Amino acid sequence: MTVAPNDPAPPADAGPPPLLEMRGILKRFPGVLALGGVDLTVRAAEVHCLLGQNGAGKSTLIKVLSGSYQPDGGEIRWEGRPVTFPTPIGAIKVGISTIYQELDLVADLSVTENIFLGHELSTGGFTRRHQAATRARELLARMGHSGIGVNRSVGSLSPASQQIVSMARALSHDTRLLILDEPSAVLDAGEVENLFRVVRGLVAQGVAVVYISHRLEEIRQIGDRITVLKDGSSVATDLPVSETPTRELIRLMTGRSIEYVFPPRTNEPRGDAAPVLEVDALERRGLFSPVTFSVHAGEILGLAGLVGAGRSEVVETLYGARRATAGTVRVNGRTMPNGSVAARVAAGVGLCPEERKSQGLLLDESVASNITISTLQRFSRAGFLDHAAERVAAREMTESLDVRPAGVDRAVRTLSGGNQQKVVLARWLLRECKVLLLDEPTRGVDIGARTEIYTLVRALADSGVAVVVVSSEVEEVLGLADRVLVMREGAVVHEAPASTLDEAQVLDLVMEGAPA
Repeated sequence: MTVAPNDPAPPADAGPPPLLEMRGILKRFPGVLALGGVDLTVRAAEVHCLLGQNGAGKSTLIKVLSGSYQPDGGEIRWEGRPVTFPTPIGAIKVGISTIYQELDLVADLSVTENIFLGHELSTGGFTRRHQAATRARELLARMGHSGIGVNRSVGSLSPASQQIVSMARALSHDTRLLILDEPSAVLDAGEVENLFRVVRGLVAQGVAVVYISHRLEEIRQIGDRITVLKDGSSVATDLPVSETPTRELIRLMTGRSIEYVFPPRTNEPRGDAAPVLEVDALERRGLFSPVTFSVHAGEILGLAGLVGAGRSEVVETLYGARRATAGTVRVNGRTMPNGSVAARVAAGVGLCPEERKSQGLLLDESVASNITISTLQRFSRAGFLDHAAERVAAREMTESLDVRPAGVDRAVRTLSGGNQQKVVLARWLLRECKVLLLDEPTRGVDIGARTEIYTLVRALADSGVAVVVVSSEVEEVLGLADRVLVMREGAVVHEAPASTLDEAQVLDLVMEGAPA
């Protein structure tokens, strides 16, 4: 951290300054103004919520604050004094810790090693493993997760447990400002409440929290004040959560005053026709019990359940990413070989995975390359790729899905999470797949983009695609799907048309027998 010289302290009778002030922050990338003048003020012992659509500049602003990016203009003040953070280490030293939406854990290291990675406890060059393990247990117990073994490899943990480990790593520093980027995206209702308990405990200790979420109901529960970003600028600051209507927040974020709605079910799936996808007694021992279902052309099947219920594992197994212990998968009557992703793709099956960065994207490759990777044979000319044709096809896809910023030659890692999700969807749209598997399709996606994705998924079904949707949001499953399978603890406990279910019924089914 660098403090500006000779900067006068505030008068003694002015009261304590805000913990953090960001004034007129500018950030440019080649051809793009990512931040065009952003203001953010955060006080100690408060939860300040940062809202905005995907591409609004939230992630860029956080990277400027955490020292990952250097601003091209504006000023950052810490406790009233101008500062700069040339590197993330400078931000960490003053007490700013960031947990990004896509966790940056090392799968092959233990929980303890991840928590203290980069600031290991050591004496004379030797790591104090016992002390580190003890401290790790204390941090996990502080968050109500003492059951996570500190010697387990992080890669063996569920996404929800990995989120907790990431929080423990942030708290292992002397944190005064904790930035949480979509922290609840992989958590179920009980784990979200535990997250809120942890956040409230930190605030009671004087820690400030910047909370980024697209779930407005969470903002109501945990937030004190709100700043809204739109197109790289702050359009509203310091809005009291309790006094700001939801419709006003939506209008500020999107320019519209209506919440997202689910498209109408226009065509009934043809139940008399042969199903496109048939899953017969599919099982992966230790993860889920035998499941049987079928999906017809034009039908959307929803899988509802808590995080850890086995929904994602079912989808990954029928896609061939996991080998099944027993059972069969058929596409258009053809039996798929066990554990073969290539056979599924060749048969017209596409997957948008839950962890899009680690499982669905080549982050350092261009947007065009990520979109065309499953259809390269279409652009092959005498053994050579026609890159111009690739870019034209990719540009048509990105324009139809409103991927922002525009430009198919930029690396996909430079896009926000929601726009990265659109790139994955564009890949399978270009492939013209017959079966589309969507695992948490709107995770980390803003309100405006959700409506676009819902409309797109329904349009795909209306065109004859068989769709399977996994979502932790019951409202989303019921609003989007034609038929719903409810899963609990690795087993299907109920199946019914979505129109005959409501949220209370589904929650009763998924919570029945679950620990309090």
